[in-house]
Amino acid sequence: MNTYYLAVDIGASSGRHILGWMEDGKIRLEEIYRFPNGMKKEDGHLVWDVEELFRHILEGMKRCREAGKIPASMGIDTWAVDYVLLDREERILGRTYGYRDNRTQGMDEAVSRILPPEELYARTGIQKLLINTIYQLSASRLQEPELLEGAESLLMIPDYFHYLLTGQKCTEYTNATTTQLVSPVTNDWDYELIRMLGLPEQIFQPVRMPGTILGNLTENIREAVGFDCQVVLPATHDTGSAVAAIPTREDDALYISSGTWSLMGTELPAADCSEESRVLNLTNEGGVDFRFRYLKNIMGLWMIQSVRKEFQEEYSFARICEMAAKQDISSIVDCNDDLFLAPESMIGAVKEYCRVSGQQVPETPWEIAAVIYNSLGKCYGDTIRQIEQRTGKHYEAIYVVGGGSNAEYLNEITAKYTGRTVFAGPSEATAVGNLLVQMIRGGLFKDLKEGRECVGRSFPIRRYDAPENK
Repeated sequence: MNTYYLAVDIGASSGRHILGWMEDGKIRLEEIYRFPNGMKKEDGHLVWDVEELFRHILEGMKRCREAGKIPASMGIDTWAVDYVLLDREERILGRTYGYRDNRTQGMDEAVSRILPPEELYARTGIQKLLINTIYQLSASRLQEPELLEGAESLLMIPDYFHYLLTGQKCTEYTNATTTQLVSPVTNDWDYELIRMLGLPEQIFQPVRMPGTILGNLTENIREAVGFDCQVVLPATHDTGSAVAAIPTREDDALYISSGTWSLMGTELPAADCSEESRVLNLTNEGGVDFRFRYLKNIMGLWMIQSVRKEFQEEYSFARICEMAAKQDISSIVDCNDDLFLAPESMIGAVKEYCRVSGQQVPETPWEIAAVIYNSLGKCYGDTIRQIEQRTGKHYEAIYVVGGGSNAEYLNEITAKYTGRTVFAGPSEATAVGNLLVQMIRGGLFKDLKEGRECVGRSFPIRRYDAPENK
């Protein structure tokens, strides 16, 4: 009789319920339910429909019961930085804003008047991004102060869903660190910083580590889905879960978690909060087992996903990769430019960047895709040199995990621009990492290193050599 574990993995464009179990010494997966997601426009703002997302969470759990595969435990991971505010009656206050909403424009300047960027980075080790929770809360404090005044608690998106399942409130560590309000020394909220920013410190919930048993399902949820199980905190930040699934026993491997965002980095035993690190715009996000994910946020496949929606014909990503590989255009854009965060037209933004920078302007869909892929490769090459500069280490290989590991052309481009061997897979890394934490808690693996070794033999890993290494 198999013991099942359920990973609910919700990304910016879709969510899925993945059942995992051990069979013949390997991790097996079954997708039991999939559902759409996306930010919606509401009065000119980009917001999430968390009520609809929770309905899908329950529906997927019901599918487990219908399939006769009841999980021993479950855990939810999502994107980072976004949150809900709850009042005393546990009702959501205001909108649940999406990180691409423009309300944070200028908030970095407002925060810097309280605490200079150098001091903020020294305290938190987190890369300056306008999407960070610190800037979202600053926008709320200045634009909608009544929301914070009426708030009883703040929960990150996956923490809110876990609360609805168990009735227990907490903030999972890996996601908490992305708020830019957590100390990398204490691994807890920096309450002095919170007070300096004029934020109500009582709304912040206790920080809990991946692997924590949050509790069982409430009676109402048990009745709704038809079973009970434990809720175990995974790394609720999807990147934290994806990095947990790197198929190597190395403690300091170089990785790219490739999806809507590309997160490129390594793992450190202690955060690098130096001024040199800040200038390079590297970040220290919390990871499983108190590791620090020392990485850079790169715009990633968001750019390809966006232009694909604008193409007059519907092309598969495989077709886009295939045709982009045949193009001869050398134009490069800066993938991290705010121009590409949420443009009205991604095609227009790419063309405008090339035009202003005096480069060849891509005209066909394939040229546009080629510019984006090559630009990502160039950014990866620059980033690996920065990371090596800070760590003093040379990395022979890059482990690419997540959906982008299926993009063969991008993997070839990555090997070309970085001069490193690329190992691609697993594509379901986020769900696998979520499951690993639950399986470790369930006693199937003694630690993360043993779990990662099992990932390497459970899923196909493709190899791409740099041209000079072939």
